[in-house]
Amino acid sequence: MPLFKTQSAAIYGIDARPIDVEVDMHATGNPRDSVTVGMPDTAVRESRERIRSAIINSGFRYPNKSFTINLAPANVRKEGAGFDLPMAVGLLGAMGAVHGLDGHMFVGELSLDGAVRPVRGTLSVAVCARDRGIANLVVPAENASEAAVVEGVRVFGVKCLAEVVALLTRPQEFQPAAPNGNGRLAEVAAAPDFRDVRGQTMAKRALEVAAAGGHNLLMIGPPGSGKSMLAKRFAGILPPLTFEEALETTKIHSVAGQLRGGAGLLHERPFRSPHHSISDAGLIGGGLGTPRPGEVSLAHNGVLFLDELPEFPRDVLEMLRQPIEDGQVTIARANMSICFPAAFTLVTAMNPCMCGFSGDSTRECRCTPAMIQRYLGKISGPLLDRIDIHVEVPAVPYKELRGNGASESSADIRVRVDRARVVQRARGYYNSAIPSRMIRKHCALDDAGERTLEMAVRRMGLSARAHDRILKVARTVADLDESANVTAKHLAEAVQYRSLDRNYWT
Repeated sequence: MPLFKTQSAAIYGIDARPIDVEVDMHATGNPRDSVTVGMPDTAVRESRERIRSAIINSGFRYPNKSFTINLAPANVRKEGAGFDLPMAVGLLGAMGAVHGLDGHMFVGELSLDGAVRPVRGTLSVAVCARDRGIANLVVPAENASEAAVVEGVRVFGVKCLAEVVALLTRPQEFQPAAPNGNGRLAEVAAAPDFRDVRGQTMAKRALEVAAAGGHNLLMIGPPGSGKSMLAKRFAGILPPLTFEEALETTKIHSVAGQLRGGAGLLHERPFRSPHHSISDAGLIGGGLGTPRPGEVSLAHNGVLFLDELPEFPRDVLEMLRQPIEDGQVTIARANMSICFPAAFTLVTAMNPCMCGFSGDSTRECRCTPAMIQRYLGKISGPLLDRIDIHVEVPAVPYKELRGNGASESSADIRVRVDRARVVQRARGYYNSAIPSRMIRKHCALDDAGERTLEMAVRRMGLSARAHDRILKVARTVADLDESANVTAKHLAEAVQYRSLDRNYWT
């Protein structure tokens, strides 16, 4: 049996492409003359030494002939060590140690002792196997729960190469893996609660409006006022992920290697909070070789929190404008173009000045007007226009801090958010994503509302984008109020959420 074929998959973006692994055993030649072809990267070319040690240490005979391994199609670049297992199985098949691999796909990295190490992107590989009609997927044991969430394919988790051979020769002794269904309860129990936050009624209301309509939000306040505390609880009032959202979100985290061992589907919306020293590739995505998802994609269907917003490099912040508008990021290379989903809610926080106490009645600000303007000027007008809600978070008074009054829980707020989102789903989209052509239909105003909006636009000098965002926020306030129409009261609250940037930036 000089020629033997197995199947694997390669990750591109958040999807997997099928790869045929062909092993041709030569009649003569030195094993050291063996080659791997098909555009392999360094990790794939180095796999021959790992495979050799793994086969020998697993108790099997290594071929004493030269061979050629082809990863097809040859015009697609292959990266990573996930091809170790299919190439080793191909070699064993070429020597007659295993037979009949039709309907099997393999992925996994091999250790020198034959152990199978976890790899990135097994959920995407499982989807690829299902779409290709492949019945059985063999993956590392630590990735089995992750891949098992895909229906229509039987997933087998293996710990070593010898176990793979046993699975292929005695399949009746093995049972497919089951998805891990305990993740949601653990994640919900560990989530921080709004019940812990004292005071900040206005900020809590703004966060509720932002959650209900999917609006981006900016909080300005002195150090220690609770901005970060509020932001970390924001994801807890968002509705649970639907199955489709959970599958797509988990695929992104799987491709990025962000899933912990034994994890299945992500059940809670992601919350990402990168440090302000992050690079543009770290935030948006990219890197050497095949581009990887950045923080904006890891926050897909969840929350991206940028604390100390002016400390981020301005060129990095400006890159947020396209994913905020489009809900996706396209990374172009000379030989490929990959699109990552990036539909997130942006929550940001910042101090009003460098020392943090501008406008504070209890602490003296040490910054000059020029210093304050230079600090605030790090945030551009176009980026501010894309943030729907701006809210001030003042220092909490002592009486509120030490008060015994019970704060509303995240679960109570989530009920209202869920109710508002049900209304929006009936329209076909959340309020933050209402198309421009549909704004007049869904955000129709009476005479009092028209006067309120005209006064706000004239006095505040709002742009056309800010005008549309005020209407969208007003629609969300009306939905929370269970009102079919947007009234002057709803519009006044929405205008209030746009006035703060004019107080600071003009």
